[in-house]
Parts: sequence; structure tokens; C-alpha cells
Amino acid sequence: MGNNPGNGVRTSSLASRSELSDFLAGVERRAFKQALFAVRDEDTALDIVQDTMLKLSEKYGGRPANELPLLFQRILQNTIRDFYRRQKVRSTWTTLFSSFSSSDDDDSDPLDSLPTHEHSPLGNPHGSLEQSQVVAAIEKEIEKLPPRQREAFLLRYWEELDIAETAIAMGCSEGSVKTHCSRATHTLAVALKAKGIEL
Repeated sequence: MGNNPGNGVRTSSLASRSELSDFLAGVERRAFKQALFAVRDEDTALDIVQDTMLKLSEKYGGRPANELPLLFQRILQNTIRDFYRRQKVRSTWTTLFSSFSSSDDDDSDPLDSLPTHEHSPLGNPHGSLEQSQVVAAIEKEIEKLPPRQREAFLLRYWEELDIAETAIAMGCSEGSVKTHCSRATHTLAVALKAKGIEL
């Protein structure tokens, strides 16, 4: 009974390569529109859709054909959210350094005095390009930080953990987290200034 291909096996049979291809071809245009509405930039929307298709093929290509639509939508939404999260974090980084004050003592946390920065750079291509260049420079300098400073900085500003959560993750005191973050911010700001980047 279970071997009868015409009787209900479709719900549990794995998608063939051609079924996967047909599904992706059929969903691509709608997914692009969806991503475009979300990010308002054609190149970014295309990247998001291609990313989603690749993830679906690599991770879930062997799943039953009837599960593909829901899996695809879940991956697509997560990929869009990841994009916005990166934009927000990058925006925070550039704002962090533009509001950097060298008079801060080692124990202060730069986020405490960080102004809220809600607007997205998407509407301004020139600003977006400038920001991406600054972010690339910041990321290069982050790699050079001492391990503990880099860890604290990334947990706070990339993973968006608060001070208490960062302290638990690092196995140190909240005061140490503030010190590591402050020193990292000072170091990065000095390095950027040396490169002629005035924020």
C-alpha cells in the first residue's frame, strides 16, 4: 500500500531535482516583488532572493515537495530580517563613532550616550555608499583589536546584548564589559582618524 505511487504518497515523497527547479522558477518573480517591497532596492532584493533560493536548495532540497512553499517563505523572511538587522547595526556603528567623545573614561559604556538613530540609509544611495566604506574600514580595524575587547564590542554592538548579558557570555563582570567596550571604541576611533575618516 505504501509503495503505490498514486495513493497519497505525494505528501511524504521527497522533492525531485526537477520539482525543486520548477518550484524555484515559479516562485522567483513573486519573491523578488516581496523582497523589493521590503528593501526598496532592486540589487539588494535580487541578492536576498538568490540567497533564499540557495539556502532552500542546500538545506531543504530533499524535503517533501509540499513543504517547500512554507520553508521558502520562512527563509525569505529571515533573510530580509537579517538584512535589516545588519543595516541597523551598521548604522549604529557609524553613529557610535560620529558621536564618539574622547573625554569618556575607561569605565563608561559608549552606548549610554548614543543617540537613537532610526532612519535607514536606503533612500540615499550616496550616503549608503559612504556608510558602507566606513563600515568596511571599521570591520578591518575590529579584526586588529585584542580578543577580549573584540568579543565585548561584537557582543554589544553586533549581537545587541545588553551589558549584563555580555558579562554572562564572557564570564566577567559588567564593569569589565564596559571597560573592554570603551577601550575598543577609543582604539577604533583613533585608528579611523589616522585613516582620515572623520565621522
